[in-house]
Amino acid sequence: MTRTADPAEARPIPVADWVTIADLYADPFPLYQRMRAEAPVHWVPAVNRYLVTDYAACHTIEQDQDRFSADETGSLMKRAMGHSMLRKDDPAHDVDRKAYGGVLRPNAIKKHWNAVFERNCTTYLERLAKAGPGADLIAEFAAPYAAENLRLVLGFHNATQDDLQRWSQTLIDGAGNYADDPDVWAEAERSWHEVDAAIDEVLPRLREDPDHSLLSGLAHLPIPLEAIRANLKMTIGGGLNEPRDALGTTVWALLSNPDQLRQVLAEPSRWSAAFEESVRWVAPIGMYPRESTGDTVLEGVLVPEGARLGVVVGAANRDPKVFADPETYDINRAKQPHLAFGGGNHFCAGAWVARASVVGVAMPRLFDALPHLRLDPEAPALSGGWVFRGVLRLPVRWDRG
Repeated sequence: MTRTADPAEARPIPVADWVTIADLYADPFPLYQRMRAEAPVHWVPAVNRYLVTDYAACHTIEQDQDRFSADETGSLMKRAMGHSMLRKDDPAHDVDRKAYGGVLRPNAIKKHWNAVFERNCTTYLERLAKAGPGADLIAEFAAPYAAENLRLVLGFHNATQDDLQRWSQTLIDGAGNYADDPDVWAEAERSWHEVDAAIDEVLPRLREDPDHSLLSGLAHLPIPLEAIRANLKMTIGGGLNEPRDALGTTVWALLSNPDQLRQVLAEPSRWSAAFEESVRWVAPIGMYPRESTGDTVLEGVLVPEGARLGVVVGAANRDPKVFADPETYDINRAKQPHLAFGGGNHFCAGAWVARASVVGVAMPRLFDALPHLRLDPEAPALSGGWVFRGVLRLPVRWDRG
């Protein structure tokens, strides 16, 4: 779409007062369809934010930190997790990002972490098989597998995977607490203090006895403790929910589309296509904030200075101007870059971990270990969320080996 450069020619932003938080949580995609058809941006009173649902507009925002700052005023993420790199612009963002070094990058994953992912996958598949021939795949496999991987990659040797699950969920619940629920804030604050205490305890150990973990690398750099704490809370949030929800959504989608599952099983190199299509179809991190630094025109609408924007990549990834038949899961669709892992300077640092642990390890081994894996016909899957979205419950069955 051609942008209108002259603010006088720009359209005003419409109001979507028909959107509710409950409807967004249950199933946001029909709401996104209506909004996209009307305008690229809407003011949504229920969440006190301008929601951007158009692919081109979301992409523009991600690439232009001069007009659209990540350092948002009144950020829920700052309140829930501290002032992490995700709520910073360059050069401050770049300083924090470079401190992560190569721990989460492909070379380190290949050298150090793939063996960890394999070992953890074996552990939780064995437990799942013993629990069967039926179980909730999220609770019994996807969540503990993602949590244990993250625990070791981060270096929380003084915590359990159950701790990581609790911390992650309560912190991202806080970051998405648009209903301003005091109980949600209380749980997020509890996890805030638990994570800080765990970091303070483990950093001296890692200075004495370093390993390949992220905290070990940070322990040997001259970084302010508050920056370490905030960035680790942010990483605990996204670093667990992304692989967990990508795994859950991909398995659910393939089991719901047996023809596509047969294609993948016959050609294992297509696990990657199944994964990328699932995070396009249901982005685990569905929305993140930005703030306009001045009056500006975005895809033909006038965005005022100080506007609190929600970049709804969960909607952008289903924009029919970009993706054919976007509401359908289709591993055979023509390749087109999705926005599930963001872009520009804020491209998700954990994307490689998610791809390696899910595509390279969990999915092929899961279908190999559980014969005739299938959805439970008596217990439907349940999905939820819009800021963060995934399969909450995935009852499955399989045959005894």
